[in-house]
Parts: sequence; structure tokens; C-alpha cells
Amino acid sequence: MARRCELTGKGVQTGHNVSHANNKTKRRFLPNLVNVTLISDSLGRNVKLRISANALRSVEHRGGLDAFLAKADDRELSPRAQLIKREIAQKAAQA
Repeated sequence: MARRCELTGKGVQTGHNVSHANNKTKRRFLPNLVNVTLISDSLGRNVKLRISANALRSVEHRGGLDAFLAKADDRELSPRAQLIKREIAQKAAQA
């Protein structure tokens, strides 16, 4: 499973550990990913996603999964999240 947030696209970054003697060794900065179950109000069902803790805060700040996906850019979303976004848009168009 890729270490990438399904909503924000946040992934692994690389850098250096720097010692007191200024020796540099490669290291990886991993995103803080959590498995969460979010509720989609318009679909009326739960959605399991693997997202960063920062994305979870953003979802809550914007007013839920539906509102977050409505404003989100498709290039950042995972294929699963894009599918959920399309389903929500179809429900909104029907209503």
C-alpha cells in the first residue's frame, strides 16, 4: 500500500539526518497516515479511507467529507476518492 494520503496527496519526503559533525545520512519523512471511516451525508453510507491526520482536520474544518470533496482538486485525490466525489456529484444533480 502506498504511503500517500487519499485526499490531499501528501506523501513521503526525503532529507538528511545531520550529525553534530555535519555528517549527512539519507532519511525518509513519512506522512502521519490513519485509517478512518468517514460518513457521507449525501450517499448515506460510511467510507473507509487512509488519510493524513492533517487531512482529517481539514475534512472536519470544511464541514464533512462531502464539502471537502466538492472543493478538492481531482489531481490530488486517489482514484477511490475521485469515484466517491463523482457519486456525490451525481446525487446532488439528481436532487
